[in-house]
Amino acid sequence: MKMFKDFSKTHVSFLTFILGTMTGFLISKWPEVGSLSWRNPEQIPSQDLLMGGNLHWVPANGSSPLRTHYNKPDIAQAPMKMFKDFSKTHVSFLTFILGTMTGFLISKWPEVGSLSWRTHYNKPDIAQAPRSDVMILTPWLAPIVWEGTFNHDILMEEYQCNSYRIGLIVPAVGKYIKLLKKFLESAERYFMKGGMVKYYVSTDRPDEVKALNLDIKRPMKIIKVPEYSDWHQAVMGRMEVIKNQTELLFHKELDYLACLDTDIVMLNPIGVEILGEMVGALHPGYYHSPRKDLPYERRPISQAFIPEDEGDFYYQSNFFLGTVPRIYQLTKACNENIMKDRANGIHARVDEESHLNKYFLYNKPTKVLSPEYIWSNSLGSPKDIKIKRVNYGDKPFKKDT
Repeated sequence: MKMFKDFSKTHVSFLTFILGTMTGFLISKWPEVGSLSWRNPEQIPSQDLLMGGNLHWVPANGSSPLRTHYNKPDIAQAPMKMFKDFSKTHVSFLTFILGTMTGFLISKWPEVGSLSWRTHYNKPDIAQAPRSDVMILTPWLAPIVWEGTFNHDILMEEYQCNSYRIGLIVPAVGKYIKLLKKFLESAERYFMKGGMVKYYVSTDRPDEVKALNLDIKRPMKIIKVPEYSDWHQAVMGRMEVIKNQTELLFHKELDYLACLDTDIVMLNPIGVEILGEMVGALHPGYYHSPRKDLPYERRPISQAFIPEDEGDFYYQSNFFLGTVPRIYQLTKACNENIMKDRANGIHARVDEESHLNKYFLYNKPTKVLSPEYIWSNSLGSPKDIKIKRVNYGDKPFKKDT
C-alpha cells in the first residue's frame, strides 16, 4: 500500500489497460488450437460443439434469426466446465474488454492524485469529549459542528467515495453585486476545497455580473430574477427563487445545495463537515441568549409565529444547506407562509429569517453549524470561538438601499 500511494490514477489506469491487453494477447496465442481446455488438454471439443453445439437459431420469417434457444444454465455446473466451450477468440476479447473497463473505472476513482484507500488516524477515546466548553449534540441528537469535533480526513474520504455534487447559490441584487467578486473568490479559496462545486448567482443585473473580472475556475450559472422594490422584498423573494430553481434545475444537477448571502467573506476552510440532510447555522449574536431574548416572531397573526414557551436555537438565514429535496421542502414551506402573510398585510419581524426559524422549530435540522461558520468580526473573539471561518456583514452601503 505504501508503494502505491505515489502512483497517480493515470498511471494505474494505463498499467491496468496494458495488463488487460497483454493478457488477452497471450491467451490468443495459447498453444492449443480451437479450444481452451485447461483441465484436460487432450480433450478436443467435437466438431458439432465448435459449430454451435445445441444452439439453434429460430428464424421469425424463415430467414432472419431473432431468438436463440439454449439449455437452461445449471447452477451446479462448475464454471471451468462451462468455459471449455468458449473459443480462444471469445476469451481473448472478453479479457481485453475487462482490462479496459478496469482501467476506465480506476481512472474515475474519486480521489485525485493518489490511491489512498485507508485513512490513518488516532483511535477515538470514548471517555474524552472533543469539546467540554460547548454543546456538541442537540437534544434531538443532531451534531453541532465546532472546531475540534470532527476529523476532516475521515469525512473527506467518504465524500470522495460518493462524489457528491454541491451547489452554492448566492443572491446578488441591486448594489449587492459590489460584494459578489469578493464573496466568490473567497469561496473559491475556502469552500469545499477539492469538491465538485458549482456557483449559482441570482441577480437582477446579469450584465453587471458578467462584466466582473472573477478569478474563479469552478463553473458558474447566472439566474435572472426580477428587480425588487426594496431590500426586504429581495430577501423575502429568495425563498421563491430557490424553490423555483430546485424544480427547474437543481434536482437534475446537484446532491446538496448551500444558500449563503453575498456579504460573507470566507476566512478559513469550510469543508465536507457541513454536509447534512438539512443544516442550519446558529446566529452568532444569540447563541448564548435565553429563549425570551430570541427575536422570534411572537405575533400569532403571522405564519412565522412561535409561542413564548417554544424555541430551541435562533438560526441565521444567510447560511443554510441540505440535500436538494429537503431544501425544496424548506423553501416551499417558507415561501407559502410568506405569501400568506403578504396577503394579510403582515411582514414578519425579521423577514424570511423568522419563517426559517419557524420551519426549523418544527422540522429539526439534522446538523447544526456553530457560530464559527457565520461569525462577524464586530462580535469580538470569545473563548469558545476557536476559529472564525467567515466574516459577514461588512458592506459599503446600508442594507435598505
